[in-house]
Amino acid sequence: MAINNDWAAIEAAPRVTRLAPSPTGALHLGNAFAFALTWAIARQRGWRVVLRIDDLDGPRIKPTAAQGAIETLRWMGIDWDDGPHYESSWLPEYRDRLQLLAHKGWIYPCRCTRAQVQAAALSAPHNDTHELTYPGTCRPQQLTSIDFYDPQFDGAAWRCRAPQEPVACADQLFGPQSIDVAGQVGDFLVATKDRQATYQLAVVVDDHLQHVTDVIRGVDLLPSTGRQIALHNLLGFETPTYWHTPLIVGPDGLRLAKRHGDTRVESYAHSGVSANRIIGLLAYWAGAMAERCPCTLEELRDSLRLDRLPRASIVCGPADHQWLLEGARR
Repeated sequence: MAINNDWAAIEAAPRVTRLAPSPTGALHLGNAFAFALTWAIARQRGWRVVLRIDDLDGPRIKPTAAQGAIETLRWMGIDWDDGPHYESSWLPEYRDRLQLLAHKGWIYPCRCTRAQVQAAALSAPHNDTHELTYPGTCRPQQLTSIDFYDPQFDGAAWRCRAPQEPVACADQLFGPQSIDVAGQVGDFLVATKDRQATYQLAVVVDDHLQHVTDVIRGVDLLPSTGRQIALHNLLGFETPTYWHTPLIVGPDGLRLAKRHGDTRVESYAHSGVSANRIIGLLAYWAGAMAERCPCTLEELRDSLRLDRLPRASIVCGPADHQWLLEGARR
């Protein structure tokens, strides 16, 4: 697949990317891979890096996870130029944008329960994703200007009208994408029943406020890019350039998680595994090293080539775990 190598055009203006850990648990090797690639791509090109903690995920947020993520990134040698910023400090900004969208008629209150949406989705054609497709039960027939704060909408979630045409995304690693938001998920949630912004809305406002020009993240988030581009357009924001990196999976092909054992970076560190050994494994996965060998983050930066970066998912298996522990300090 062709890669956009027109760096003169891409680099015409100052570029900014971000590291955005969610404090729902400790960073594992899959997270470390994504953040190390983000750092390396940015530092190769002289971009600024913003650290943002995406802490809007309600009950899943763990009190010590944000500080733990920051400490793990520092231990790995990953630095940033601005932050850390916390999404939870931007709540008024999100509500201002939600009010704007409500006034324009692009979002509307929805009282459907998840069970109702699920029942409707089961009776509809399969959309080939793990997300439910909203059938449009509460969608007004016409664009109607409403007040986001009107008490009559208390207890209702809010949905954004899905674009009826596929959304184009020129991904820098996976090539041109056409994302059918309407067919994929339908009208999508932008605010919860307590009027708190969802991830889709918050990340768009965050990237605008922090002048993010380039979003680098795992390819599992590629499907949500269509929703975010649609929101950028509705809010009049400039759309960032997207770079989706390959996913780290377990031997079963599923995204790396607790079911695959303890792959937390802090656990390896506590076992005596050095940061350079972790970075060496990540560099090997990225095609920057021909074999597993310890290396520095700077060596990863200097040796990373996008045409060698795998596009398929990368398996983290027992051999990787064993190699890490073989180098543990006794």
